[in-house]
Amino acid sequence: MKDINKGGSVVTIRTIAKLANVSHTTVSRALNGSSLVKPQTREKIVKIAQEIGYVPNINAKSLVTNRSYMIGIFFTDLNTGTSASFLTDVIEQTQKILPTGYSLSINSIDNAMADHSVSVSNFDGIILLSQSASDDQFIEYLHKIGIPLVILNRVIKRKDINNYAIGDELGGKIATEYAIRMGHRKFALIKGLSTFESAKLRTKGFMSAIRANNIKLDPTLIKQGDYRPKSGNVLMRQILSSSNIPTCVICENDDMAVGAINACIELGYKIPEDISFIGFDDMSYSKYLVPALTTVRKPTSIIVLLGISQLMKIMAGDQQEAIEQKIINPEIIVRNSVLNIKRDS
Repeated sequence: MKDINKGGSVVTIRTIAKLANVSHTTVSRALNGSSLVKPQTREKIVKIAQEIGYVPNINAKSLVTNRSYMIGIFFTDLNTGTSASFLTDVIEQTQKILPTGYSLSINSIDNAMADHSVSVSNFDGIILLSQSASDDQFIEYLHKIGIPLVILNRVIKRKDINNYAIGDELGGKIATEYAIRMGHRKFALIKGLSTFESAKLRTKGFMSAIRANNIKLDPTLIKQGDYRPKSGNVLMRQILSSSNIPTCVICENDDMAVGAINACIELGYKIPEDISFIGFDDMSYSKYLVPALTTVRKPTSIIVLLGISQLMKIMAGDQQEAIEQKIINPEIIVRNSVLNIKRDS
């Protein structure tokens, strides 16, 4: 069987049909998972297809099934606030999970709204990584035109769309509580983009832990960043120029933590001996920093898996008893960037 296609001729559904001694219609149904084909016949057809190197013609398949085999991934803003590391993480996770044959189109909501590029004919489904309530108009538009849709990352108020979000407030709280358990009482905070819901919630969690432990904050050590490494670097230099140096700096994402740590090293401070750091996201590079970064692991892979699984069900026309809306909680990942003041004092 492996020598059948030695001549390099194009393998088609009709080639498989001839070898399996069935009609080309039966082959098409079997390769598309139709329940009209007996399991034994389907297995035989799939085996032959694999052995002779059959590759589906997506363009032709699109005409037959009226699908584009394109999945849209939309972010609130690709230019501001969405870090390159988070963007890469989402794309990699999506490519791992999506069935073979699908392509991805990456865009920001602003661009999509400006050029009117979103229609049922362009996309089979859409994954929207929402960060702000400003996305709600676009969400309503997608819902109205009927494109299969899941919202990831942010908790939305409406209850008629599948939504998988991250417990950002809890993440800010557990990061701060960990530092407090390590004996820290002098904190600085480098916040994320002010218009993003994730930053607001992470700050809320930080403040909750601070108040619960009756810790007094120096307001000059609370800085407004934008989730990018440069803002972490610039703001950390401002913090270091003050007369009140913190023992621990909490950054609302890992990218800003990298920039802040770099500023400390350039100015002669040791991490964590002089200043401790905690990030947020647990990006792939975080464990390779020196010292390895203690951070809050954002469950990106989990929400992407849940979102795509649900999206594929919607695209397949499966009936759902209820819309799924879940918040997946993060966890603290302890590494070497936080000094245990209690132990070392």
